[in-house]
Amino acid sequence: MEVILKQDVLDLGYTNEKVNVKPGYARNYLIPQGIAILATESNKKVLAETLKQKAHKEAKIKKSAEDLSDGLKNLVVRIGAKAAESGKIFGSVNAIQVAQALKEQFDFDVDRKKIHVDHEHIKELGTYKAKIHLHKDVQVEIGLEVFAE
Repeated sequence: MEVILKQDVLDLGYTNEKVNVKPGYARNYLIPQGIAILATESNKKVLAETLKQKAHKEAKIKKSAEDLSDGLKNLVVRIGAKAAESGKIFGSVNAIQVAQALKEQFDFDVDRKKIHVDHEHIKELGTYKAKIHLHKDVQVEIGLEVFAE
């Protein structure tokens, strides 16, 4: 079944993109949640007009994402956490803390939903990698250093 996505869906597609999904997934999840609409002829015409109007705006957004990507490249974000003698952290480090550390240390404002840590939650001291999806064509990888406070 062909649907038009109304918002980004990880591992499926991006906003205003036509994708083919199984009918049950579309009827039971995507459409009721407002994530997608059916790709009827009228919806396809509306999509074409919308894409035409957004074409020049997209170039500006991609340029700003690339500029931010250049600033984030090769950064190592230091995150302090309370830890035991063995190196295990009390709790975990997640995308929210990475976003806060980026804002505090480097004054980069990145949405936490765009940050994907290699391990879902970091539970030990050490160095890790995180990917930041700034745009559908622009991704940057940063280093994370978790140290004991």
